[in-house]
Amino acid sequence: MAKVVTMGEIMLRLSTPGYERFTQAKSFDVVYGGGEANVAVSLANYGHDAYFVSKLPENPIGQSAVNHLRRFGVNTDYIARGGERVGIYYLETGASMRPSKVVYDRANSAIAEATAKDFDFDVIFKDAEWFHFSGITPALSEEAAVLTEEALKAAKRNNVTVSVDLNYRKKLWTPERAKEVMSNLMQYVDVCIGNEEDAEKVLGFKPGETDVTTGELELEGYKDIFKQMKDQFGFKYVVTTLRESYSASDNGWSALIYDGEEFYHSKKYNVRIVDRVGGGDSFAGGLIYGLLAPEKDFKQALEFAVGASALKHTIFGDFNLVSVDEVETLIQGDASGRVQR
Repeated sequence: MAKVVTMGEIMLRLSTPGYERFTQAKSFDVVYGGGEANVAVSLANYGHDAYFVSKLPENPIGQSAVNHLRRFGVNTDYIARGGERVGIYYLETGASMRPSKVVYDRANSAIAEATAKDFDFDVIFKDAEWFHFSGITPALSEEAAVLTEEALKAAKRNNVTVSVDLNYRKKLWTPERAKEVMSNLMQYVDVCIGNEEDAEKVLGFKPGETDVTTGELELEGYKDIFKQMKDQFGFKYVVTTLRESYSASDNGWSALIYDGEEFYHSKKYNVRIVDRVGGGDSFAGGLIYGLLAPEKDFKQALEFAVGASALKHTIFGDFNLVSVDEVETLIQGDASGRVQR
């Protein structure tokens, strides 16, 4: 199995119990999560040597975040310690026509103030096969944008394959700033993952008549922008998740991949959602697993990613706590949900 490195922020997640609104809640459920940390957990579950790179304060909350990762098999040797705080986000889970809501309290977190001096990237990437980051990390601060590029340069020096999940977050930066920073970072990327909003807001490519609000898909538009993205940035694969939002509780879920010659649209799952936070991260983790698996071609890798992320939507918390066997059972056609005895 491969050494895979991810880098980003892990946050304390405080979510209202069940489907309570913020104004109703008298307590919060506590878990930890964050884009690249979620990917690392998925890959550890699948048997890879998953390393998470970040910076956390030397206090009990920072240690709790480290312990949470270790609990699920992620190697935390490369987490620097220091800074003042762990980022927090509050989650109110939606239902039916009421959407979920997220409130961030993450300014000046430890990783947002980290610099390349906190890490020895050549040591971190020694013998690594894959590095994954997202558009969230460089959005955290000017320092984090510089740190991300330094990590990418080191990954390329060490012949490491690089994937990105574009992950546009309007509460962190503007489309203009996102395009400025992320367009520069794309020179280091081999596999680009994003949804329709990410492609438009981060790189300036709009997929035809697709509507992110209604979830109405227009696949020919994707094919056109995938070709443009590959021509401009030289990606090996361009990938998007395709979410059809019937409501906050029920979504259609599939994906599309382009390898420079062929477009492939995966099987679609109709998902009843328990927790959609981390759904895209579980897709990225599944895709990386599939592309690293010598017995899978890129189409099979995509099917694994879609199946893995469909299952994640049924699991509370940010992490996708499923096994390879569970994903393979689903993609082979058993979606009955019958009790296994």
